[in-house]
Amino acid sequence: MNSRLNYHHLRYFREVATEGHLGRAAERLNVAQSALSVQIRQLEDRLGFELFDRVGRTLVLTEAGRIALDHADRIFSAGDELLATLHQNSDVKPPLRIGALSTLSRNFQLQFLQPLLAIDDYPFSLKSGNTDTLLADLETLALDVVLTTEVPQTGTTFQYGAQRIAEQPVYLHATPHRLRHKTLASLLANEPLIVPTESIIRAGFENLIATLGVKPHIAASVDDMAMVRLLARADVGVAITPTVVVAEEIASGILQTAPFDLGISEPFFAVTLPRKFPHPALKSLLAGQSSVHAG
Repeated sequence: MNSRLNYHHLRYFREVATEGHLGRAAERLNVAQSALSVQIRQLEDRLGFELFDRVGRTLVLTEAGRIALDHADRIFSAGDELLATLHQNSDVKPPLRIGALSTLSRNFQLQFLQPLLAIDDYPFSLKSGNTDTLLADLETLALDVVLTTEVPQTGTTFQYGAQRIAEQPVYLHATPHRLRHKTLASLLANEPLIVPTESIIRAGFENLIATLGVKPHIAASVDDMAMVRLLARADVGVAITPTVVVAEEIASGILQTAPFDLGISEPFFAVTLPRKFPHPALKSLLAGQSSVHAG
């Protein structure tokens, strides 16, 4: 028995399922109704399930038929996306596949996506992960772009491109009662701190306390900016983070920003690989981000 599926049969099935009527589907496909019926029976024989129930003069999908139609839609949509990607002159919008470092600010990711969200029904996918996993997906074409805070090291096989798309200054944020200090050194020495784990921000913080000669009390070391935000809201301590992470809390007055310049900033990069067939939306999306300075 041939284990392969006949996609010609599947395409005919999809047309019949869409029309809900064998005769109309035959007219649309410009084939004889009897020939179309044979194609459907052959597909049912191959799958081992009936795909339609007759209700009066209408064909109604069985459960197996609904499953088959879902797969058929995805298969033929993938074919449309293939043509759109290679020719880049189609009305079909292939989904933009974005990878984001799991520790990256969710608010920043939303800012990056705003141009896409402004376009009606523009498809995209967003995957979170660590740097190695995301770059591996970029190399195998499973992702179109990776958002991260550091420029990846270029290996012997792949030459990464990294565009700086934002630069966020880092400040101290906390509930108002924790910010009643006249100097930065006093605040850092006397308030519990919420700091990120190994990162550009953490390196800047370590340099800062060494320069000031301060021995801080670190209440929490966190690798997730969303958790930094929640801990600051819960008044666990003073958060060292870009303003965009706690923008909503600052706007509502739950948190305030200390009036001290830390001299720390966090860059954001969009990492890509040179491709002959880049995603059609990526160039314009990155061009619109080039002047963005989130804060």
